[in-house]
Amino acid sequence: MLLAGYMAWTAFGGESVKGCGIGSGCDIVLSSEWSKFLGMPTAFWGFLTYAALAGTAYVKRVDKHWQYAWALSLFGLLYSAYLTTVALAVLHAACPYCLTSFGLMLATFILVAWQRPANLPGFSWPNWLLKTAAVPLVFILILHLSYTGVIGGVSTPDNPIARALADHLTKTGARFYGANWCPHCKDQKYIFGTAATRLPYIECSPQGGQRTPTAKVCVDAGVNSYPTWFINGEKIEEVMTIDRLAAKSGFTAPSPGAK
Repeated sequence: MLLAGYMAWTAFGGESVKGCGIGSGCDIVLSSEWSKFLGMPTAFWGFLTYAALAGTAYVKRVDKHWQYAWALSLFGLLYSAYLTTVALAVLHAACPYCLTSFGLMLATFILVAWQRPANLPGFSWPNWLLKTAAVPLVFILILHLSYTGVIGGVSTPDNPIARALADHLTKTGARFYGANWCPHCKDQKYIFGTAATRLPYIECSPQGGQRTPTAKVCVDAGVNSYPTWFINGEKIEEVMTIDRLAAKSGFTAPSPGAK
């Protein structure tokens, strides 16, 4: 609860957890789309799961106590395993805090399984696993389809100001360096919506992985973190708002009646 509570607290405050610098593995994981669920930090839901597990201690009936603890620990383990798999296989990054939480949930699950009451009537592990694993597995599948945009995807409306700014940045020689695995770069593109394709974007990870070689053009430009902007000779290493990009590049929005 302390671990998940700390991670949730920093997420709500817009801060980074200790030892999690920009571009590090934990930064990539904790800034990705998988770091939130229903608009709340994933760590917050983890805290609630740990708190619910603690709450089962007050269930005095032994069989119900064990069943509740089993259901919560199984769900927590499967969800933690899913997030760990995504981090390692999709984001190609590792978060020590998240791995620690996964280890704690695994240990809790093993302990709960070992503490199964011996007098449960008609109990068998195969039937029990089939009965209790189906719901969390279906939930995680639906969650994954939502995270990846297969279901519930919402398109970003066209913004004429963003489109004009993107064209201005391209015409004035600005450069936007990023990597396909970088969540902050996705945030930067999301700000522009459909106009993101007009940005002067340079891909620094052409082979698609965090541990693959960086593109020579990015090395030559001295790019060390993502996103990195070069605007009028100034190097800026952060996500930029529409207004700040306009100010830095000398962009003036066209009047509503302008062609």
